[in-house]
Amino acid sequence: MNRYLALLLALCLSTIAIASACVAQVVEGIRFTLDDNRNGDHGQIRASFRDNDRDHDNNWSSDFSLADLAGLDLRAVRATGSNPVRFALIREAGRLDCSGHGGNSFAAGNCQFTSDERFVQLLAAHGIARPSVRQSLSLMAVNVRRELIEALAGARYPTPSINNLVELSAVGVGAPYIADLARLGYRPATLNSLVQFRAMGISPEYIGGFARIGYSRMDPEDIVQLKALGITPDYVLGFQRLGYAHVAPEDLVQMKAVGVTADYVAGLERAGYRNLPVSKLVQLKAMDVTPEFARALRN
Repeated sequence: MNRYLALLLALCLSTIAIASACVAQVVEGIRFTLDDNRNGDHGQIRASFRDNDRDHDNNWSSDFSLADLAGLDLRAVRATGSNPVRFALIREAGRLDCSGHGGNSFAAGNCQFTSDERFVQLLAAHGIARPSVRQSLSLMAVNVRRELIEALAGARYPTPSINNLVELSAVGVGAPYIADLARLGYRPATLNSLVQFRAMGISPEYIGGFARIGYSRMDPEDIVQLKALGITPDYVLGFQRLGYAHVAPEDLVQMKAVGVTADYVAGLERAGYRNLPVSKLVQLKAMDVTPEFARALRN
């Protein structure tokens, strides 16, 4: 009988432990402000949130559509006086329930954040660490979504950390962006490279523009360098029209860095200097040799 009671007690304790682990976590004391002076006429309102915990930087502002702030009565915010205001911001990683007072197109008050246990379990199912409650708040703030996690796994990226997910969502990497890059044959080797791609504005359209003029399957690092210097497909097309069929990406970088343009090369050709190698073009431009000076030398 003692063994039976001990086993029953152990089962009860384990059940309690499991149930406790599955309870959503809560953060209180988050301050909010709403400002309707800027974007209210465009169907949006500016919302700012500040976590009062000194050890965590979970402060952010964004423009939200009114549909995002469930339950918000915009009339109470715009009316004169001090009016009760309530709303909820609900996302996959958790929800903020906020209440306060508003008037004259401004409102302020407090929020409570509650993590979503289903989202926590999704992270665990993909081998990602269980987030703390304030990490869950960060995931909610940048709107990390299930589809991003599944897209990363489907594209065989390294298993992301919580910080990776926050960085990716913060710069706008989503499942469509990953899919569009894959369609063009691109999968940056690391998550940091993927963040860099998006942060620099390297779009599928930008990559596709190079593919259409013969630069398909470029090394991702070459794409980063081209974008960093503002090199566009049109810039390259200018040289192709002058007979420079396929200038290597590293040569394009050198040419752009010193200011070699198609007009500059055309000017040298009119001065009688045709089919100069790229290295010579870079050298001449670096020495500030103009087409007019080259023509005078030739004459």
